[in-house]
Amino acid sequence: MELRTKLLIGGEWVAGSSRFPTLNPATEETIAEVEEAGADEVDAAVRSAREAFADPKWRHMDPHCRAALLWRLADLVEQNAEFIAATETRDNGKPLFESGKVDIPFVVANLRYFAGWADKLTGDVIPVSGGFLNYTLRDPVGVVGAIVPWNFPLNIASWKLAPALACGNAVILKPAEQTPLTALLLGELALEAGFPPGVLNVIPGRGPVTGQALVEHPGVDKICFTGSTATGRRVMATAAAGPKKVSLELGGKSPNIVFADADLDAAVRGALTGIFYGKGEVCAAGSRLLVERSVHDEFVEKVAAKATSMTVGDPTDSKTRIGALVSAEQRDRVLGYIDAGREDGAKLVAGGNRAEVDGKGYFVEATVFDEVDPGMRIAQEEIFGPVLATLAFDDVDDAIAVANHTIYGLAAGVWTRDIGKAHRVARDVQAGTVWVNTYNRYDPASPFGGFKQSGFGRDLGEIALQEYTQTKSVWVALDG
Repeated sequence: MELRTKLLIGGEWVAGSSRFPTLNPATEETIAEVEEAGADEVDAAVRSAREAFADPKWRHMDPHCRAALLWRLADLVEQNAEFIAATETRDNGKPLFESGKVDIPFVVANLRYFAGWADKLTGDVIPVSGGFLNYTLRDPVGVVGAIVPWNFPLNIASWKLAPALACGNAVILKPAEQTPLTALLLGELALEAGFPPGVLNVIPGRGPVTGQALVEHPGVDKICFTGSTATGRRVMATAAAGPKKVSLELGGKSPNIVFADADLDAAVRGALTGIFYGKGEVCAAGSRLLVERSVHDEFVEKVAAKATSMTVGDPTDSKTRIGALVSAEQRDRVLGYIDAGREDGAKLVAGGNRAEVDGKGYFVEATVFDEVDPGMRIAQEEIFGPVLATLAFDDVDDAIAVANHTIYGLAAGVWTRDIGKAHRVARDVQAGTVWVNTYNRYDPASPFGGFKQSGFGRDLGEIALQEYTQTKSVWVALDG
């Protein structure tokens, strides 16, 4: 494969209204100049998608054939995984082992999972009054605008595309301007797999330009968005003018709760994975570490020691555990929150500094704060970087209260050997996903999404199919 830099619209690679550079955040060098979709190109993509959706070749395609196309796409991603993973790392800055061993394999698994659902979308026969047969059909929504973030560029794209295509929709994918390259590679492979022209369009560009035009366009029936809560509010407000169907997976400030009766060594590993995987640029990152007071000092000391030893550096080096943050803007944002933690009185026990490799790159050390008050900015606001805020609690009720003291509700972790305690916390913590004695586990079959200001709707699992279908009720008179 070779890098693609043009827009994919209607099965053709076309120029945009302008161009923008995408950078390697580890070296600060330009990887490529990518075409940007302006309002005219967005309109062309929507028209192409509408035509594809209306075409009987797609709209009435045997669902077994849609399944075969998705399976073929999964095979092609798998066959090209090495190049795709390397491209993801160059564009995002994450360690290559994360791209190659976790992210791209999940894309393959997700495409295959939803391929299996394409021929299993059934309705119901409903007993109703009178001489009627009543049944339901599940129709595709239509044209779906999928706006995905820069932290897991291809992975989260597959979370949207796979169920949308399995259900028979046409999709317009808008990747983040920081990381457009693997989305374009996926578009190339979709053509090779045999998807009809216009069924999948890929239009890179900036949020205020391309994203805004896509959400505003009257020809788009559904917007699925993953990103910040602030941007999600704007997406929802704009889509309301349609109105359009919307699903939002937004920010998080997830608590990782460690009780004194836990396997503390396992919990230390879980705390590190929870915040430092993906450089902390993870919506569900366990960015608040809640530790029972009786083991707090011992536990934080172990976490801080491990964090200090985590290698920050070249994302292509197998020894690297903390890669480059995605941009200079994001690096400066994270460093600003580290300064805020100091100013607010938290105790810095690990990291806290900018790092560089050969004088370049947007690197920040793995950072741990202790003695954090629940009201501090680093305990309330999403940092989206390798910064851990540690808080102490006294008992189960206190842990739940501190955990829920946030506007967010995306995920949570619970570490305990007491199964009753684990179930109680899982029930009472306000989060869409709760991990018990583990963290950051995902599977295509298990739904993911948020409570409160972490959004609504679900990716992954059977329930995700509801986001891309609408129910039709059919009445048939049997008498007369």
